[in-house]
Amino acid sequence: MTRSSEQGAGFIPALRFNALTPLFDTVASVLARDRSIKRRVIEHAAISAKERVLDVGCGTGTLAIAAAEAAPGVRVTGLDADGAILRRARQKTADAGLEIRFDEAMSTSLPYPDASFDLVLSTLFFHHLPDEAKRDTALELVRVLRPGGRVVVGDLGRPHDPLMRAAVRGTVQMLDGVATTALNVRGELPGVLGRAGFDAVTVQERIRTPTGTYEIMTAAVPR
Repeated sequence: MTRSSEQGAGFIPALRFNALTPLFDTVASVLARDRSIKRRVIEHAAISAKERVLDVGCGTGTLAIAAAEAAPGVRVTGLDADGAILRRARQKTADAGLEIRFDEAMSTSLPYPDASFDLVLSTLFFHHLPDEAKRDTALELVRVLRPGGRVVVGDLGRPHDPLMRAAVRGTVQMLDGVATTALNVRGELPGVLGRAGFDAVTVQERIRTPTGTYEIMTAAVPR
């Protein structure tokens, strides 16, 4: 989970400073209910044996590992722009005894051929991207998915109520900026996916957390 620059030429580490990267899993788990969100994303993904899965903004590899363990013969690739966080992902994967490929690249220019994957997963990533990068990333996801391929996203969404609005303003929007996160907070990320070419975009769940409301979204590429 890295924050790309608006120009797509670089990134800001997931917790803003490289020195905080070792704390990423703990902070995400406590403040954003990261484990719960990832678990629900995996449930909605309904991964089948031997599927090709891409985790975009994979961070330390927690979701990629869960995907690899979800069904026999699943081929998982994780992508992130932060080399330091990918080193942690590779170590976690080795410790789990799994084989997962991790690539360092930007989500706005994925290093894969068209129709390379059956499924794309993403958690707590899109809200870090400027609006143009959100749109470009969504277009890239459509491109690398096969016809009928699907995407499951767990990310910041429209607040449930005034309490959730205050929570997101005092946490995520202070850290990541109002301009970068405003589209998510307005509940417009499903529309970004739809305009990129995804079909049947659906918000499956809305989850309350100490940092605001998060949504689990599913969609598919038309056959």
